[in-house]
Amino acid sequence: MTIPVKPNRATNDSAATRIYEGDGDRLVEIPVAGPKVTILPSGDPRLADARRHVRVMWGQHLLDDLVEGHYRTLICGVNDADNTHGILGEILKLVPTSQWTLSSATSYAKVFRSAVNVHAKEDREPYVLKFDLDRILVLALLRPVGRDHFTLEDINRGFRTISQMLDGRADRRPVATISFLGAKSNRLLDHNNREPSSEAVLKAMYDAGYQGDFYPPVSAWDAPRTGVFARYPFPAGVDRMREGSS
Repeated sequence: MTIPVKPNRATNDSAATRIYEGDGDRLVEIPVAGPKVTILPSGDPRLADARRHVRVMWGQHLLDDLVEGHYRTLICGVNDADNTHGILGEILKLVPTSQWTLSSATSYAKVFRSAVNVHAKEDREPYVLKFDLDRILVLALLRPVGRDHFTLEDINRGFRTISQMLDGRADRRPVATISFLGAKSNRLLDHNNREPSSEAVLKAMYDAGYQGDFYPPVSAWDAPRTGVFARYPFPAGVDRMREGSS
Protein backbone atom coordinates (compact mmCIF):
# COMPACT_ATOMS: atom_id res chain seq x y z
CA MET A 1 0.00 0.00 0.00
CA THR A 2 1.41 3.33 -0.98
CA ILE A 3 0.74 6.24 1.31
CA PRO A 4 0.74 9.60 -0.43
CA VAL A 5 3.20 12.05 1.00
CA LYS A 6 1.81 15.49 1.74
CA PRO A 7 4.06 18.13 0.17
CA ASN A 8 5.98 20.38 2.50
CA ARG A 9 4.37 23.75 1.87
CA ALA A 10 7.10 25.70 3.60
CA THR A 11 9.75 24.08 1.44
CA ASN A 12 7.80 24.70 -1.75
CA ASP A 13 7.09 28.31 -0.87
CA SER A 14 10.73 29.02 -0.13
CA ALA A 15 11.79 27.49 -3.44
CA ALA A 16 9.27 29.45 -5.50
CA THR A 17 10.40 32.55 -7.33
CA ARG A 18 9.21 35.68 -5.56
CA ILE A 19 7.95 38.63 -7.60
CA TYR A 20 7.31 41.24 -4.91
CA GLU A 21 8.95 42.23 -1.65
CA GLY A 22 7.36 41.40 1.67
CA ASP A 23 3.82 40.05 1.39
CA GLY A 24 3.40 41.41 -2.14
CA ASP A 25 3.11 37.98 -3.77
CA ARG A 26 0.23 37.08 -1.48
CA LEU A 27 -1.47 40.48 -1.77
CA VAL A 28 -1.16 41.02 -5.52
CA GLU A 29 -3.29 38.07 -6.56
CA ILE A 30 -5.19 37.84 -9.83
CA PRO A 31 -8.49 39.66 -9.23
CA VAL A 32 -11.75 37.97 -10.08
CA ALA A 33 -13.05 41.13 -11.73
CA GLY A 34 -11.24 43.74 -13.80
CA PRO A 35 -9.15 43.58 -16.98
CA LYS A 36 -6.43 40.97 -17.16
CA VAL A 37 -4.30 39.08 -19.66
CA THR A 38 -2.30 35.89 -19.13
CA ILE A 39 0.97 35.60 -21.03
CA LEU A 40 2.02 32.05 -21.87
CA PRO A 41 5.73 31.19 -22.15
CA SER A 42 7.01 29.73 -25.40
CA GLY A 43 10.41 28.54 -26.53
CA ASP A 44 13.53 28.07 -24.45
CA PRO A 45 14.79 31.39 -23.05
CA ARG A 46 18.22 29.84 -22.47
CA LEU A 47 18.75 29.40 -26.21
CA ALA A 48 19.02 32.17 -28.79
CA ASP A 49 16.48 31.91 -31.58
CA ALA A 50 17.80 33.49 -34.76
CA ARG A 51 14.54 33.04 -36.65
CA ARG A 52 12.68 36.20 -37.59
CA HIS A 53 9.80 37.01 -35.28
CA VAL A 54 7.53 39.83 -34.16
CA ARG A 55 7.55 40.69 -30.47
CA VAL A 56 4.10 41.40 -29.02
CA MET A 57 4.25 44.11 -26.35
CA TRP A 58 1.46 43.06 -24.00
CA GLY A 59 0.80 45.56 -21.22
CA GLN A 60 3.33 48.11 -22.49
CA HIS A 61 2.56 51.79 -23.12
CA LEU A 62 3.54 52.80 -26.64
CA LEU A 63 3.51 56.57 -26.14
CA ASP A 64 5.69 56.29 -23.03
CA ASP A 65 8.12 54.01 -24.86
CA LEU A 66 8.37 56.51 -27.73
CA VAL A 67 8.98 59.46 -25.43
CA GLU A 68 11.63 57.52 -23.51
CA GLY A 69 13.51 56.82 -26.75
CA HIS A 70 13.01 53.06 -27.00
CA TYR A 71 12.28 53.29 -30.74
CA ARG A 72 13.72 55.11 -33.70
CA THR A 73 10.85 54.28 -36.06
CA LEU A 74 7.11 53.96 -35.60
CA ILE A 75 4.64 52.58 -38.14
CA CYS A 76 1.08 53.88 -38.14
CA GLY A 77 -1.66 55.06 -40.51
CA VAL A 78 -2.56 58.42 -42.01
CA ASN A 79 -5.25 59.77 -44.31
CA ASP A 80 -5.64 62.95 -46.33
CA ALA A 81 -8.86 64.15 -44.67
CA ASP A 82 -8.90 63.98 -40.86
CA ASN A 83 -6.34 62.47 -38.47
CA THR A 84 -7.65 64.19 -35.36
CA HIS A 85 -8.28 60.93 -33.51
CA GLY A 86 -5.23 59.05 -34.78
CA ILE A 87 -2.01 58.22 -32.95
CA LEU A 88 -0.03 60.52 -35.26
CA GLY A 89 -1.64 63.53 -33.60
CA GLU A 90 -0.69 62.23 -30.14
CA ILE A 91 2.92 61.72 -31.21
CA LEU A 92 3.17 65.20 -32.67
CA LYS A 93 2.07 66.64 -29.32
CA LEU A 94 4.83 64.72 -27.56
CA VAL A 95 7.70 65.82 -29.81
CA PRO A 96 8.04 69.59 -29.36
CA THR A 97 11.17 69.76 -31.53
CA SER A 98 9.30 68.51 -34.61
CA GLN A 99 8.30 71.05 -37.27
CA TRP A 100 5.31 68.91 -38.21
CA THR A 101 1.82 69.64 -36.94
CA LEU A 102 -1.32 67.56 -37.34
CA SER A 103 -2.69 69.96 -39.94
CA SER A 104 0.55 70.07 -41.92
CA ALA A 105 0.83 66.25 -41.86
CA THR A 106 -2.73 65.89 -43.16
CA SER A 107 -2.09 68.59 -45.77
CA TYR A 108 1.07 66.78 -46.90
CA ALA A 109 -0.92 63.57 -47.31
CA LYS A 110 -3.46 65.46 -49.43
CA VAL A 111 -0.75 67.04 -51.63
CA PHE A 112 0.93 63.65 -52.02
CA ARG A 113 -2.38 62.10 -53.02
CA SER A 114 -2.95 64.79 -55.65
CA ALA A 115 0.55 64.28 -57.07
CA VAL A 116 0.00 60.53 -57.29
CA ASN A 117 -3.29 61.01 -59.11
CA VAL A 118 -1.47 63.06 -61.74
CA HIS A 119 1.85 61.27 -62.11
CA ALA A 120 1.47 57.69 -60.85
CA LYS A 121 -2.08 56.50 -61.26
CA GLU A 122 -0.99 52.92 -61.91
CA ASP A 123 1.05 52.56 -58.71
CA ARG A 124 -0.27 50.09 -56.15
CA GLU A 125 -1.51 51.44 -52.85
CA PRO A 126 -1.05 51.96 -50.00
CA TYR A 127 1.80 54.45 -50.14
CA VAL A 128 4.18 55.03 -47.25
CA LEU A 129 4.76 58.63 -46.13
CA LYS A 130 7.79 59.59 -44.06
CA PHE A 131 7.56 62.12 -41.24
CA ASP A 132 10.89 62.88 -39.57
CA LEU A 133 10.04 64.17 -36.10
CA ASP A 134 13.63 64.77 -35.04
CA ARG A 135 14.31 61.71 -32.85
CA ILE A 136 11.38 59.65 -34.15
CA LEU A 137 10.82 58.60 -37.75
CA VAL A 138 7.17 57.88 -38.56
CA LEU A 139 6.41 55.63 -41.51
CA ALA A 140 2.72 56.15 -42.15
CA LEU A 141 0.58 54.02 -44.44
CA LEU A 142 -1.61 56.34 -46.49
CA ARG A 143 -5.16 55.04 -46.45
CA PRO A 144 -6.24 54.09 -49.99
CA VAL A 145 -8.32 56.62 -51.86
CA GLY A 146 -12.10 56.30 -51.70
CA ARG A 147 -12.12 54.16 -48.53
CA ASP A 148 -12.61 54.94 -44.85
CA HIS A 149 -10.56 51.95 -43.68
CA PHE A 150 -7.58 49.67 -44.36
CA THR A 151 -7.84 46.00 -45.28
CA LEU A 152 -5.48 43.14 -44.44
CA GLU A 153 -4.32 43.24 -48.05
CA ASP A 154 -3.39 46.90 -47.55
CA ILE A 155 -1.42 46.02 -44.42
CA ASN A 156 0.44 43.21 -46.17
CA ARG A 157 1.26 45.33 -49.23
CA GLY A 158 2.25 48.37 -47.20
CA PHE A 159 4.47 46.36 -44.87
CA ARG A 160 6.29 44.85 -47.85
CA THR A 161 7.33 48.36 -48.78
CA ILE A 162 8.18 49.22 -45.19
CA SER A 163 10.27 46.07 -44.75
CA GLN A 164 12.32 47.12 -47.77
CA MET A 165 12.72 50.61 -46.28
CA LEU A 166 14.02 49.07 -43.05
CA ASP A 167 16.25 46.42 -44.62
CA GLY A 168 19.91 47.16 -43.95
CA ARG A 169 19.07 50.46 -42.23
CA ALA A 170 20.38 50.15 -38.68
CA ASP A 171 19.65 53.86 -38.21
CA ARG A 172 15.92 53.11 -38.51
CA ARG A 173 15.84 50.51 -35.77
CA PRO A 174 14.47 49.60 -33.24
CA VAL A 175 11.03 49.75 -34.85
CA ALA A 176 7.50 49.36 -33.52
CA THR A 177 4.09 49.26 -35.13
CA ILE A 178 0.58 49.87 -33.93
CA SER A 179 -1.89 47.04 -34.47
CA PHE A 180 -4.32 49.20 -36.53
CA LEU A 181 -7.06 47.58 -34.40
CA GLY A 182 -9.41 49.78 -32.41
CA ALA A 183 -8.40 52.79 -34.49
CA LYS A 184 -10.71 55.75 -34.93
CA SER A 185 -9.17 57.73 -37.80
CA ASN A 186 -7.79 54.80 -39.83
CA ARG A 187 -9.73 51.62 -39.08
CA LEU A 188 -8.78 48.13 -40.20
CA LEU A 189 -11.62 45.88 -41.41
CA ASP A 190 -11.86 42.49 -43.08
CA HIS A 191 -14.10 41.47 -45.98
CA ASN A 192 -17.03 41.12 -43.58
CA ASN A 193 -16.61 44.71 -42.37
CA ARG A 194 -15.44 43.49 -38.98
CA GLU A 195 -12.12 43.97 -37.25
CA PRO A 196 -9.81 41.01 -37.89
CA SER A 197 -8.05 39.17 -35.08
CA SER A 198 -4.67 40.24 -33.77
CA GLU A 199 -3.28 37.00 -35.20
CA ALA A 200 -4.54 37.88 -38.69
CA VAL A 201 -2.84 41.29 -38.49
CA LEU A 202 0.39 39.75 -37.20
CA LYS A 203 0.35 37.23 -40.06
CA ALA A 204 -0.14 39.97 -42.68
CA MET A 205 2.81 41.92 -41.28
CA TYR A 206 5.06 38.90 -40.76
CA ASP A 207 4.37 37.48 -44.23
CA ALA A 208 5.39 40.88 -45.61
CA GLY A 209 8.82 40.55 -43.99
CA TYR A 210 8.29 42.70 -40.90
CA GLN A 211 10.54 42.15 -37.90
CA GLY A 212 10.03 44.41 -34.92
CA ASP A 213 7.62 45.10 -32.09
CA PHE A 214 3.82 45.04 -32.23
CA TYR A 215 1.58 46.89 -29.79
CA PRO A 216 -1.81 45.17 -29.45
CA PRO A 217 -4.90 47.31 -28.85
CA VAL A 218 -5.60 48.17 -25.23
CA SER A 219 -8.97 46.42 -25.57
CA ALA A 220 -7.06 43.14 -25.99
CA TRP A 221 -5.54 43.55 -22.53
CA ASP A 222 -8.82 42.25 -21.12
CA ALA A 223 -8.83 38.59 -22.19
CA PRO A 224 -9.32 36.69 -18.93
CA ARG A 225 -10.11 33.33 -20.56
CA THR A 226 -7.52 33.40 -23.37
CA GLY A 227 -3.82 32.83 -22.95
CA VAL A 228 -1.59 34.96 -25.19
CA PHE A 229 1.95 34.65 -26.49
CA ALA A 230 4.52 37.42 -26.57
CA ARG A 231 5.96 36.60 -29.97
CA TYR A 232 4.78 35.64 -33.44
CA PRO A 233 4.80 33.10 -35.10
CA PHE A 234 2.92 31.38 -32.31
CA PRO A 235 3.98 27.89 -31.15
CA ALA A 236 3.04 25.04 -33.47
CA GLY A 237 0.77 23.67 -30.76
CA VAL A 238 -1.77 26.40 -31.45
CA ASP A 239 -2.36 25.10 -34.96
CA ARG A 240 -2.45 21.50 -33.72
CA MET A 241 -5.18 22.38 -31.24
CA ARG A 242 -7.18 24.14 -33.94
CA GLU A 243 -6.92 21.00 -36.07
CA GLY A 244 -8.27 18.91 -33.24
CA SER A 245 -5.03 17.36 -31.98
CA SER A 246 -4.05 17.36 -28.35
